[in-house]
Amino acid sequence: MHSLEGVTRGDQYRALGLSTLAFTTCFAVWTIFSIIGVKIKQELGLSETQFGLLVATPVLTGSLSRLFLGVWTDQFGGRIMLPLQMLITAVSVWLLASVQTYEVFLLIALGLGLAGGSFIIGVAYVSRWYEADRQGTALGIFGAGNVGAAVTNFAAPFLVIAVGWEDTARIYAVVLVAMAVIFYVFAKPDPVVQEQRRTGAKPVSAARQLEPLKDIRVWRFATYYFFVFGAFVAFASFLPRYYVGAYGVSLAAAGVFTGLYSLPGSVFRALGGWMSDVWGARFVMYLTFIVSMVVLFIMSYPETAYRVTGIPHADGTPNIIEFSFGIPLYFFVFLSVVLGFVMSLGKAAVFKHIPVYYPHHVGAVGGLVGMIGGLGGFILPIAFGILLDAFQVWSMVFMLMFLIVALSTVWMHVAIRRMERARIPGLADEKFLSDVPDTPVATPGRD
Repeated sequence: MHSLEGVTRGDQYRALGLSTLAFTTCFAVWTIFSIIGVKIKQELGLSETQFGLLVATPVLTGSLSRLFLGVWTDQFGGRIMLPLQMLITAVSVWLLASVQTYEVFLLIALGLGLAGGSFIIGVAYVSRWYEADRQGTALGIFGAGNVGAAVTNFAAPFLVIAVGWEDTARIYAVVLVAMAVIFYVFAKPDPVVQEQRRTGAKPVSAARQLEPLKDIRVWRFATYYFFVFGAFVAFASFLPRYYVGAYGVSLAAAGVFTGLYSLPGSVFRALGGWMSDVWGARFVMYLTFIVSMVVLFIMSYPETAYRVTGIPHADGTPNIIEFSFGIPLYFFVFLSVVLGFVMSLGKAAVFKHIPVYYPHHVGAVGGLVGMIGGLGGFILPIAFGILLDAFQVWSMVFMLMFLIVALSTVWMHVAIRRMERARIPGLADEKFLSDVPDTPVATPGRD
């Protein structure tokens, strides 16, 4: 673990506050297609699959970029990487307003997606300012920058109504540039970069940074993140379309309802970090997966009409009883809030693991985990569109998510039981909530 000698509480708060504000801004930009995409869909007459690809494309770049951005941040520091990433992204956001065809929209969306790479830059930067027993809380607070999705869901519909979607994109680009300047001016080089400058030491090579990726445990953490983050991004982009199509509400109302999902899915990440510090990240992951399965099971029930043949009437005529059952709008919104809340806890829990198990490779490991998780935000909206085009049933989306959570829960439980048996024989019936790294006794490469 690197030295924090000379780091004050003020330095820590400065790094955390600036990083969280910058990440919030980037995340708002990253999810902009959830709102303006609905207008673009209407203007271009896109199918559900085409719309799914449009809102998912930024997530592809934001996900794939996390691996190399994490490595570069470990090498050069977040004070350089984060403003650079925001400035490059702002160019694409500004150009978005001039696009006329679907193909070019997809191309520009790839550049806009770089905003999603801000997450791993911030994780690597913030984690270097904090002690191990406070990293979960700090990274949880930083991760609350996911609230940028709620900012877009709440504010962008009204901006679109007031100035049009093109000027909305331009406003987002200007705000992003301003945030890049603010961060560079007020942020400090992280302790590792300062130590390298003082001692003349060279940064760790990219090859060494990537060594932990051989460990299957890293890929298990990435699978968890595929749901708690990837599905969060997917739903933040998909739910406005869902509310408009399934419940017939206006775009502004759909944005507000989606914001009610995105808000707890973001701000309670800090709580998830604190819970992970106190009770262990495994406990938080169990809580997240179990509650998510219950909620998604209910959401999966389709709107259904029943026609029952009852006891014939006294005159012998058939007695046909008809009724329907479905999830009312208010209850669905409530379920989405609960789902967003537990996903927020789970996002913090996943990234609590990384500095504990891989303290010298946070950027590379976090980059891979973030990349796989982000790919969920790319793959799932496309899968949603394909399912809707193929089956014409809205709830198929939630059936798919239930299956993913169920499989993740089984893998997590089996892996934890195996690790605990390897560490202390005879504890097979204990509740395994400890997050102490098991590398010294677990078989390398197994999970």
